[in-house]
Amino acid sequence: MTRITGNWIDTPATQAVFDLLETTGHQGYFVGGCVRNALLGVSVSDIDITSAATPDLVVNAAKDAGLKVIPTGIDHGTVTVMSGDIAHEITTFRRDVETDGRHAEVAFSASMEEDAARRDFTVNALYADRTGVVFDPVDGLPDLDARRFKFIGDADARIAEDYLRILRFFRFHAWYGDAAAGLDANALAACAAGVDGLEGLSGERVGSEMLKLLRAPDPAPAMAAMAQAGVLARVMMGADAKALPILVHLEAGRAPSAARRVACVGGFGLKEAWRLSNAEANRIDALRGMVGDITGLPEIAYRHDETLAWDVALLRGALFEQPLAPDTDVLIERGAKASFPVKANDLMPKFEGPALGAKLKDLEARWIASGFGLSKSELLA
Repeated sequence: MTRITGNWIDTPATQAVFDLLETTGHQGYFVGGCVRNALLGVSVSDIDITSAATPDLVVNAAKDAGLKVIPTGIDHGTVTVMSGDIAHEITTFRRDVETDGRHAEVAFSASMEEDAARRDFTVNALYADRTGVVFDPVDGLPDLDARRFKFIGDADARIAEDYLRILRFFRFHAWYGDAAAGLDANALAACAAGVDGLEGLSGERVGSEMLKLLRAPDPAPAMAAMAQAGVLARVMMGADAKALPILVHLEAGRAPSAARRVACVGGFGLKEAWRLSNAEANRIDALRGMVGDITGLPEIAYRHDETLAWDVALLRGALFEQPLAPDTDVLIERGAKASFPVKANDLMPKFEGPALGAKLKDLEARWIASGFGLSKSELLA
């Protein structure tokens, strides 16, 4: 018998949610990512629960228990119950009635097996009762042990139900898959065959999946497979992931950055295609612009921030296939801590208006060129 454990399972707030479900005459089960992650030994952030209890029963039971209910997706059987400041997303067992590649018409079910059959990957169709005992209706445990992502049943049919599953396949592999073993051949072939369906997805959904993928510890193998399958060109027109493995190597010990990795891979029109925020798009554009110019890392750190300077250093190393200079950290830290010693008042009244601004700019350029070494008196002299 396989069992998952963790403080998030035993917390009274979560057990109270199982109590209220049982008042409806139905048992609740943890499902999906929380079960998968617990078995993999990685952190659990979202608690998803499923049950044969219909949404109206869940809502009434939660209200009777004095818990806040949010109708997250009630038309599709999902409500969120707040218990002890923890969000528990509860979804009724479902079966697909009709799908169009983007949305599914579902009917409620009383069967865990039917609910599992409509999910995407075998490792995401694992269930656990309130004590942690695991139920595996589609034989996902062997795949999880192998860190292998396989579609449930017919891969082409699963993809046709929702073409976003193509991107989810690569994203899950990037985060949890066995890079040495490679991707499941049948699943990869189905993704390649279904690329035309990606055109119908919203930019927000595509962008969200791709940014999640690029935040994985090492997305390079998944991105290479996407390129080979013809998927990358559909979602990142003009992208080239060849330098990504070098970037990941240079990043060792640093937190992954989706913006830095997007700047490395490239692509046209991503702000519109992925519905990026102005801040996200501006950051990527800034990185791309600085990679090829002659501005030194200390100046970038001084004028912007240390993080941006490190991003540029890593990108230059990856794209130009060069190791980082041994003193990179020293240079960036020096720029980040530098403070221009001359103020406008130091030049007045000799300089005013545009002449004052031009003189300050000239002195600042000389100071930066000196490695921030010139003192105030030397500059004013």
